[in-house]
Amino acid sequence: MFESIDQVIAQLREQQYICDRRLATVIFLALKMQKPVLIEGPAGVGKTELAKVVARALERRLIRLQCYEGLDEARALYEWEYSKQLLYTQILREKIGRSLEHITDLRDAVEQIRHHEDAFFSEHFIVRRPILQAIASPEPVVLLIDEVDRAEEQFEAFLLEVLSDFQVSIPEIGTISATSPPAVIITSNNTRELSEALKRRCLHLSIGYPGEERELEIVRLKVPEISEALARQVVELIRNVRALDLRKAPSISETLDWARALILLNAESLTPDLVEETLQLILKYDRDVQKVSAELPRLLGGAPGEHHHHDHDHHHHHHDAGVQAALDRQQEHTARYFTSYRDGSRS
Repeated sequence: MFESIDQVIAQLREQQYICDRRLATVIFLALKMQKPVLIEGPAGVGKTELAKVVARALERRLIRLQCYEGLDEARALYEWEYSKQLLYTQILREKIGRSLEHITDLRDAVEQIRHHEDAFFSEHFIVRRPILQAIASPEPVVLLIDEVDRAEEQFEAFLLEVLSDFQVSIPEIGTISATSPPAVIITSNNTRELSEALKRRCLHLSIGYPGEERELEIVRLKVPEISEALARQVVELIRNVRALDLRKAPSISETLDWARALILLNAESLTPDLVEETLQLILKYDRDVQKVSAELPRLLGGAPGEHHHHDHDHHHHHHDAGVQAALDRQQEHTARYFTSYRDGSRS
């Protein structure tokens, strides 16, 4: 268990995950309070990776439930292993037959079988899915419920008992409570609004695209062979591209993939041709590729990044000052003209 917020930051960094104090505080409190963490943000900003590095830092097993449309309890919690039950029934057919050979009434036969049905609906025949694995684990684990917004709202309702009490109910067996409550991390890509009931049960954390210096630090850490100059060019262009109206803006994962690819191509700096040839690494839709290609001369010339806004405003300031000076000169010239005209008319 983490003993301080600073320890969270340090141990996650040892796992090559750079986090700020706000993120570390939420993780620290969630573990201490035994509360789930709901992390929302665009795809590719490190939500799933955070769960993985927390598990490694705590030396816990990571159990992952990948959500999708149509996910139900059977896939998330448990289901009965019917083929195994059938096999055991076939093997025990003779035994079952002997136990029923003196019973002639059908009702009595059914009642006799009912007394033994618990043997076929026991832990021995159950297939544990991720949530039941996490709840029933004798050792504490990290349970990642990934992209919960892809599942239907009914699935959220099913999760409430798990998140509130760290227990699940199985009709044939009863209630199973966690002896070592798992650390639960839930992620959402914001494709739909999650229920208030789910949010109330969690500590909330929003992760967006990092600032320029933090993203540069991530690139240095994950792609150590990249030069400082190329790393800065990559981050600057990525940030400029994100400022465009795209269907899917490049995430941190795309930044890192692009940086690694540029190293493999022995690139020393970004050129228009090189960027054109590798745009598919950072953009996933042809429309976005076309839009960025059209904007490439301006993007490579330096645009939207945070530190460029100041320069942009600064240039505007100089431009406005130049226009004003020209107007002043024109006004002075006009004034002199009318003065000389007036003086000439007098003479």
